[in-house]
Amino acid sequence: MAQLTSIASILSTSLFIGLLVVATIDKIGAQIGVCYGMLGNDLPSKQEVIDLYKQNNIQRMRIYDPNQEALQALRGTDIELILDLPKSDLQKMASGQSEADTWVQNNVQSYNDVNIKYIAVGNEVKPDEQEAQYLVPAMQNIQNSINQAGLADRIKVSTSVETGFLDDESYPPSKGSIRSTYKSLFDSIIEFLNNNRAPLLVNLYPYFSYSSQPDNIRLDYALFTASSEVVHDDGSGLGYQNLFDAMLDTVYSALEKASGGSLEVVVSESGWPTSGGTGTTVDNAKTYNNNLVQHVKNGTPKKQGKVIETYIFAMFDEGNKEGAEVERHWGIFSPNKVPKYEMNFN
Repeated sequence: MAQLTSIASILSTSLFIGLLVVATIDKIGAQIGVCYGMLGNDLPSKQEVIDLYKQNNIQRMRIYDPNQEALQALRGTDIELILDLPKSDLQKMASGQSEADTWVQNNVQSYNDVNIKYIAVGNEVKPDEQEAQYLVPAMQNIQNSINQAGLADRIKVSTSVETGFLDDESYPPSKGSIRSTYKSLFDSIIEFLNNNRAPLLVNLYPYFSYSSQPDNIRLDYALFTASSEVVHDDGSGLGYQNLFDAMLDTVYSALEKASGGSLEVVVSESGWPTSGGTGTTVDNAKTYNNNLVQHVKNGTPKKQGKVIETYIFAMFDEGNKEGAEVERHWGIFSPNKVPKYEMNFN
């Protein structure tokens, strides 16, 4: 009997350890999300898209406005969501608390069975844009509404920025600093995030750095395929084998110099296009995105071992987007839901 009890105990312990391992794997796998832009041609229905996320075990999503069909389709799923409040709504949200209360009631509280993790108030708002004056007041009003709804522990309010806020002299990473024209806006953003223990959402694109300087930036450095150190930072003593790490550590350095050293950074967009510009091939996109999935589990030289919550841009090509041709070709899947290339999201 004692032997049987011992065996049962061992089996029970093994099962517990196994469940812990599975939970850990799931947590690591869930660090990657995919952005769901809806400006595409002949895209599947919102329900089909959410089903496609589930079929591919994509456990995180970003949408760029509170699309009611998409929110309905997300009900009862475990998919974690970045929900954007569009730049065009900032003035309205900043104009009074009641506007923010209504927005939160209609798009957050009405979907209490949707796993909203962040509200991104504005995307890539620049200081010379009219909307900039409304950004932080809108963030504060949305935060007040979230607080009043008792959701502050569950949902963090932030904004999504692009790396243009970094000064031109931000090289190597230890010299990262905020551009002077952005300083006033960023001081207010950082103060808000510190006060509310929220992360900064950063759209980070090695592709654009590479494509703007293909003679100076090696393709293997941009695609995570360099076999050895490419850049050595004498200021920190750290070496860089890929551009993603260098860019993200530059962001960390800039934040440290602006009282934002304790902020977490979520990479709210990153990816590689398949057409329309320099280095835009299906093979390069496949290489970048698959390497990104694996790489973010391990942190950067500056933040070794710290898993980086990251969202790939994007689920589909968006043929109706304005701007350069390259803007329309970031999709992993075709409109018929067939992948353009093989992806391992875990």
